[in-house]
Amino acid sequence: MRYVDGYVLPVPKKKLKAYVRMAQMGEEVWRKHGALDYKECIGDDLNTKWGSTFSRMMKLKPGETVVFSYVVFKSRAHRDRVNAKVMKEMAKAGMPKDMPFDAKRMVYGGFKVSVGA
Repeated sequence: MRYVDGYVLPVPKKKLKAYVRMAQMGEEVWRKHGALDYKECIGDDLNTKWGSTFSRMMKLKPGETVVFSYVVFKSRAHRDRVNAKVMKEMAKAGMPKDMPFDAKRMVYGGFKVSVGA
């Protein structure tokens, strides 16, 4: 059964270029270690008329937008193996001194795919 790691995070619009550069490196690393797909999606239509909006749920500050990201794996076990390799490689590289998003407000979870597998 396919497995997806999903992320939602607030990013200051003035740091979007830096975030996209970081995300491109992330895609390269995740795919190198076996991820089936990797997507980074920048918020565009966030003030919808129905449901809870990402803007409200993420408590966006003026000048911020939301990034919705996901990585697809063959299974949860495959995700665990890939992520272990990714984290090891990233630890060697070191974290950027100025992260282009607020990591404390990032939302993350792993999901079993039920439709579209």
